[in-house]
Amino acid sequence: MKVRIDLRSVKVKGDVFSIAPQIFDFDELGNGVVLGDGLLTSETIELARLAQANCPEHAVFIEDSP
Repeated sequence: MKVRIDLRSVKVKGDVFSIAPQIFDFDELGNGVVLGDGLLTSETIELARLAQANCPEHAVFIEDSP
């Protein structure tokens, strides 16, 4: 599984991304970014789901990896 952010949907920068610092960080403009390639492990999948569930703009997506 893989996580991604749709930055076009984000209106409030970074609120949700602080929930999972193992997965997300902030760029120099304060936008949330996915760390690394976005692949989730058994340790990070629940954090990604928590971030997804708490994102008011529905900008966090968890997808099957190709």
